[in-house]
Amino acid sequence: MSNHTLNRRSFVSRLSLAAALVAYPGYTFSSPNRRDEYVKADTSYGAIRGMRIEGVSIFKGIPYAGKVSGQRRFKRPAPLDPWTGVRDGLVLGAPAIQGPRRGEPDPAEDCLFLNVWTPANDNAKRPVMFYSHGGGFVVGSGGSGGQDGANLARNFDVVVVETNHRLGLFGFLYLDELGGSDYAGSGNMGVADIAAGLKWVNENISQFGGDPNNVMIFGESGGGAKTSCLYTMPEAAPYFNKASIESGPGVRMLSTDMAAQTTALVLKELNLSSKDWRKLVDLPAATLLEVQSKLPPVPPFQAKTKTGGITEPRAGGFGPVVDGGILPNNPFDPTAPVISKNKPLMVGWNEDEYNFFAWQNRVTDVFSMDFNALEVKMQPQFGDDTKAIIDTYRKAGPDASAPDIFVAVSSIVMMGLGSIEIAEKKAKENGAPVYLYNFGYKSDMKIPGTDYEMGTPHAMDISFKFNNEVPPKEGEQQRMGFGGSKPDRFIASHNMAELWTTFARTGKPGGKDLPQWPAYNLTDRATMRIDAKCEVIKDRFSSELAMWRSIGRL
Repeated sequence: MSNHTLNRRSFVSRLSLAAALVAYPGYTFSSPNRRDEYVKADTSYGAIRGMRIEGVSIFKGIPYAGKVSGQRRFKRPAPLDPWTGVRDGLVLGAPAIQGPRRGEPDPAEDCLFLNVWTPANDNAKRPVMFYSHGGGFVVGSGGSGGQDGANLARNFDVVVVETNHRLGLFGFLYLDELGGSDYAGSGNMGVADIAAGLKWVNENISQFGGDPNNVMIFGESGGGAKTSCLYTMPEAAPYFNKASIESGPGVRMLSTDMAAQTTALVLKELNLSSKDWRKLVDLPAATLLEVQSKLPPVPPFQAKTKTGGITEPRAGGFGPVVDGGILPNNPFDPTAPVISKNKPLMVGWNEDEYNFFAWQNRVTDVFSMDFNALEVKMQPQFGDDTKAIIDTYRKAGPDASAPDIFVAVSSIVMMGLGSIEIAEKKAKENGAPVYLYNFGYKSDMKIPGTDYEMGTPHAMDISFKFNNEVPPKEGEQQRMGFGGSKPDRFIASHNMAELWTTFARTGKPGGKDLPQWPAYNLTDRATMRIDAKCEVIKDRFSSELAMWRSIGRL
């Protein structure tokens, strides 16, 4: 198989590495050395001290649940013990078990911390934007610099919350069948942690100037898939009002059979029999992380075969499990979740998702191939459909080069088709509206070793929607990330942040000088293309989507 065909194993191995760099070069989390003053907030567990920086109160490392180490491994957290006095919330809490993270504490099993950014600790009842980080289901944290919430809070008068939660084997090892009722839900502890964070928000966010009855959940890549799960989880349902799924269309999750196979692989790797599974509770975290590294992580998208069967996900990695309890069913299969019928939804993807992975893995050959080479490259993934796919894309874009078509096809298969499936199923539900978007701002940053521009790669949307693409302040050095060097990126970032914060506030995305964004329906299929100049496009990619439907991929 081609080294660059986007099969499941190649994608997820890249995702694990790439997501660790979601904090783009040039971005750093707000430094405690820049504090203007201390601020204090009361929570139901005790008082917490944060810092006030340039008009934003920032609280880091707030515990939202208790221990998950020791005998609590693979189980629900212990109750959080109240504290006396004032606890410092000035530095990030430990991220979940994974490799080291730049600028963050050492990863640890006891990782249930969250961060809050707010314009003021008052009773203003601002909309709350609750973000789940990317990184598939194996890496990442609520402390990555590109998703710093200060600018959203400062510029758009919202409260931003981000959690750390269990990941990988520690968050998604399915032990229900081996461990019985004591380990019920073990395959979903990672998303159950996020639901516990939402419960904390419901009980405490009013002390941080937020409205517990106006909460938007959103997330990118793995965070989009986690948001897809939250959208169908009964224990999350009381605590949020709207959602946005971004470049992580979690249509389907692992079955219990798939998850049980993964558990068997773990035991085999450790030379443990199924009757000795309890030794997993006592093994060093480093040993379990090493075992996890030998299994491919589960991607945040799931493809379909030509006959409509599911080819993704497969056994062999860690991710949420449709266990009939915490996750009662697949998030968007066969239908959109009834439990969230009345909750507005945004969903979409970036136009050039693939380029992130080419950049991360130093792929260059695909950007110089001709159309003969394109067919050879795509054949292992698409077989007899390859020629029809290429012909459709050449007809739709007569000026497109072979690399352009490879990027477009790879990107829509990764994140686009699932996003459209979610939008269609939500629209068919005839409940709250769904809004479909494409992020399309084009970065002029070149993919190293080529003359091909990055365009709109996977994860570039993070710094844009958090309004972290802004001009440098006086005396600051220009920051260079995926967004490139063109000054109109600041406009695109403002546009995206305004759309997101307006959706958080009202349930309908919009902006003062932006076109009206109609809800998606099955007639004109309106899509908002987000850029320095935003545009609503009706029935976008109509010929391409007709082809994908004809070959059973949508």
